[in-house]
Amino acid sequence: MSKPSLRFAMLFIAIVAVGVLVNTWAYLGEAHVDRKELKQFPLQVGEWRRVRADTVLDDATMAVLRASDYLLRDYRTADGQNANFYVGYYASQREGASYHSPLNCLPGSGWTLSEPGKVMIPAPDGSQFAANKYIIDNGDSRSLMLYWYQGRGRKVASEYWGKIYTVIDSVRLRRSDGAMVRVTVPVGESEDAALKSALDLSTRAVAALPEFVPN
Repeated sequence: MSKPSLRFAMLFIAIVAVGVLVNTWAYLGEAHVDRKELKQFPLQVGEWRRVRADTVLDDATMAVLRASDYLLRDYRTADGQNANFYVGYYASQREGASYHSPLNCLPGSGWTLSEPGKVMIPAPDGSQFAANKYIIDNGDSRSLMLYWYQGRGRKVASEYWGKIYTVIDSVRLRRSDGAMVRVTVPVGESEDAALKSALDLSTRAVAALPEFVPN
């Protein structure tokens, strides 16, 4: 067989193999993962207790969000520190539904974001992972916000890398499920105190989340 013919044959085989892989992947669909609904997330995590009924998003918001499940809850410590905790979970991101970055959503709601940075959050296994940190302002309201993307055993700050890992895991694991996790703490007299509180709630939430956002 001549070299051009050999190259053509190899290319043809490669195209067929990729076609079979894609068709098989589409036929099999998403792998099933067991999880609890986010409404069952603990009412108390560490010193943080839920202080009121969870917020229910309206239909217009859900039409944009397209989350499979979500939790929007206020927590408070015994000494009066408040925090807002949000998780938006997507059972599948194959059909276009995907994480909504606060960088896109909050400005449209009147919030301004400043002081961007990264912080390290301890994980239950002793490791750490990076989360995004911002100061957000809206009128007289000023808060410190942490957020990250979590799912399939990964925790990342970058939305870009979150999407890349989703593609990789969709092929490797037949899974594209995951969540965006956000912790917001009002800034009082000290941003350092707000950060300390946000890190504490984040650390405790990360330990509880795998039942609701599977590894």
